[in-house]
Amino acid sequence: MNLQTQIPLTKQKHNLINYQSKLLLLGSCFSENIGNKLNYYKFQSKQNPFGILFHPKAIENLITKALNKEEYTESDVFFHNERWHCFDAHSVVSSTSKEELLNTLNTNINSTFLQLKNTSHIIITLGTAWVYREIATDTLVANCHKIPQKKFLKELLTVEEVSESLEAINSLVKSINPETTIVYTVSPVRHIKDGFIENQRSKAHLLSAIHEVVEPRNAIYYFPSYEIVMDELRDYRFYDEDMIHPNKTAINYIWEKFKEVWITEDSYKTMQQVDTIQRGLNHKPFNSESEAHQIFLKRLQQKKETLLQAFPFMNF
Repeated sequence: MNLQTQIPLTKQKHNLINYQSKLLLLGSCFSENIGNKLNYYKFQSKQNPFGILFHPKAIENLITKALNKEEYTESDVFFHNERWHCFDAHSVVSSTSKEELLNTLNTNINSTFLQLKNTSHIIITLGTAWVYREIATDTLVANCHKIPQKKFLKELLTVEEVSESLEAINSLVKSINPETTIVYTVSPVRHIKDGFIENQRSKAHLLSAIHEVVEPRNAIYYFPSYEIVMDELRDYRFYDEDMIHPNKTAINYIWEKFKEVWITEDSYKTMQQVDTIQRGLNHKPFNSESEAHQIFLKRLQQKKETLLQAFPFMNF
């Protein structure tokens, strides 16, 4: 008896990820879940230089400014709740120092340009089609930074608006890196604060728009993270205590699916070697001075050195 529906997935035949690939992950907090897995296994990956970006317009804005090499100035930042913020970035980038924030923004915008130019794969996770427009400037923001909501208008991007934004992202990226592979996915994190029905409308707009721009012949793909959670993991035991975010079990499950579809099989052995080292580094001995533990550390160091000879970019 089969008690679970299974989304049919097949191994990609082209543009697979291996240890020579250079990856950039942008988007919602779920992109960081996958990004953390790639970091754990020591792939060459970077994620969210401006912090988590929830909606497509914020991601488009980041890429546009990176390609134009725009410089952030004092007029782009503001002081609120004892910290300096920028509407283009998540609060994780905010700082108590205006100069430090501007330096971070400009350093990261320059590094984003280089990453976009040199990356082999860009993985973009969209979280919501709901956006906030600052009334005073009539501009969409990436993050409200807890400024009173009366300062903003809340809008739902139409399918056409999301599609146009994704088309712009694709064109911008391909203009400087025509060989890169773009993989879209929709975050399974439910934005219930928007409302249950409103969240479903938002996800529907994102899904519809993505499938209007997916074009495998041009190396633009879709990976069904959202559907895996909604259709395969249809139980609250796969969620954190907030009943909104997928828990560790769900993230591991989706990672395994992603690995099966997008990572070359000849990378699996290296991943296993990296995992062995990572587990060894996290091992807590009963007696750190014992002879057995010293032998263990020596063998672990030998494994690291062997792996670094083949992949010198790895950093443990």
